[in-house]
Amino acid sequence: MSKVTGQCLCGAVTVTAEPARPSLSVCHCDMCRRWSSSAFMAIEARPGSVTVEGPAKTITTSDWAERAFCPECGSPLWYRITAEGPMHSQMQVAAGLFDNAAGGTLKLEVYVDRQPAGYHFAEATKRLTEAELLAAMGITPEGGA
Repeated sequence: MSKVTGQCLCGAVTVTAEPARPSLSVCHCDMCRRWSSSAFMAIEARPGSVTVEGPAKTITTSDWAERAFCPECGSPLWYRITAEGPMHSQMQVAAGLFDNAAGGTLKLEVYVDRQPAGYHFAEATKRLTEAELLAAMGITPEGGA
């Protein structure tokens, strides 16, 4: 796939990434909903393909992940897995940064057991609970790898 370039709401941060696949994912976990004020919709970036220009700020949000945002306008930028394991350094880049969500189709929803009753998508997606996702990442529910 070819690289896509997008920006935050105020334009202070520009992100370029090569999508790992032509699909979108959604996370319904409590942190993503607080961070984005909804389900967090993302594009998985091919490892090593993300470049950032501007004042992006990262914060550690759990024992195994960090999130980034624009310190000027607050736009969510990406979620990165920091724990060792099969998904170490995987980046989920905010789909809303890119025009037309970089052309992806919604294929995966995670933390579906945390999904509020009023959040539903029309597409038929693969759906993983918190336990299923953590097991796939090689992380215990307590946060360790």
